[in-house]
Amino acid sequence: MKKAIYFLLPLFALLTARAYAQDPRPNMQGTPKGAFYQKFTNNTGEKIKLNDVITFNFIQKTDKDSVLFSTYKSGKPVQAQIQPSQNAGDLMEVFPLLAAKDSALVKVPTDSVFKGHEEARPPFFPKGSYLTFILKIEKVQSLNDAIAEKKAEAQKLKDGEAAAANNYVATNKINAVTTASGLKYVVTQPSVKRKPLAGDTVLVNYTGRILNGKVFDSSIAAEAKSASLDQPGRTYEPISVVLGQGQVIPGWDEGLLLLNEGSKATLIIPSALAYGEKGAGQDIPPYSTLLFNVELVKVKPGKHAPASKTGIMNPAKKKVYRKTPVSKKKN
Repeated sequence: MKKAIYFLLPLFALLTARAYAQDPRPNMQGTPKGAFYQKFTNNTGEKIKLNDVITFNFIQKTDKDSVLFSTYKSGKPVQAQIQPSQNAGDLMEVFPLLAAKDSALVKVPTDSVFKGHEEARPPFFPKGSYLTFILKIEKVQSLNDAIAEKKAEAQKLKDGEAAAANNYVATNKINAVTTASGLKYVVTQPSVKRKPLAGDTVLVNYTGRILNGKVFDSSIAAEAKSASLDQPGRTYEPISVVLGQGQVIPGWDEGLLLLNEGSKATLIIPSALAYGEKGAGQDIPPYSTLLFNVELVKVKPGKHAPASKTGIMNPAKKKVYRKTPVSKKKN
């Protein structure tokens, strides 16, 4: 009998140690799916409900306190609609415990995050470790209120786009030609060589900016380096585009057809001929007028489409101006 008791003692100790190890801090509470949380505040406002839209800031860390991401550093909080929780990592079990202006610490076991795909587990998240979130709920809205606010913000951007573009042209004293579609362009280096036709392949060097001067992409090494663009593996050379095939945004398709081989120009492209109401990633906001300094390096004759009766591209057909993703700045 004593032998049985002695045998059970170390087993009990082992099980107790394992159970305690699951809780990263004794004063934290657990959720049904295995996350742990500690509220720093307890505001008296109404708690977050299913389908609410929350705006929140967060810092994401490893067990060793290394910061992986911070919305404070990025300068922009994130939004999420509250849905039924699918796993511990979506934090949907924790959000309904909070109210507006509440803050909390949440620890998610990485064993649950990488369950079923251990090959994706990075070295800084060993088995038994936790992914840490420090959250602050900035705003809580009903779904209808959030949609209405988004629409109002979008309309404000849309209404201000033309004024901002015109102000840019006036401030910088750009003597641009405006086409029927709204594209503005100015030739900065003329050429007497041939113009391309729809169906021709053109080689183009370019640098793209938004109106505040921020460079979001370039095919030119010196320009990319000057703007601290992060373009790993990028080959800096003119890109190849078949015109009139929808391979590029409408503003490029239209603007490049106006240039001669060997010429350089600045294209001022309204969002209706670019990325419209959606924008493109973090670098190109919705309703952004884009500035491209382009050089039409070479024209290669191709199959020519029948001439359009109107000569105006359909602005509703929005494509990226090149196949590779828009580059991002280094942090």
